[in-house]
Amino acid sequence: MERQNKVWLHYVKNIIAADVSSAVFLASYLRHSEIRWDYASSFEIIDLQKYKIITQPAKIRLALKEEIRTPFIFVTGKN
Repeated sequence: MERQNKVWLHYVKNIIAADVSSAVFLASYLRHSEIRWDYASSFEIIDLQKYKIITQPAKIRLALKEEIRTPFIFVTGKN
């Protein structure tokens, strides 16, 4: 397999992609997931005030809407 040097370009809404078609695909996917809240299952909410980790997508959506400005509540990505 031959290596190709690619130039990464920075598009609107902080999208970084190697070509225009990849950027368009990523932008449409992000819009779709934003509308449907599909990305909630890839997050965890760590609540240091109550000493618990929230992993259920429905509760994550609720916490993102309401409690994100509360101190000691952190949103982390599952990796």
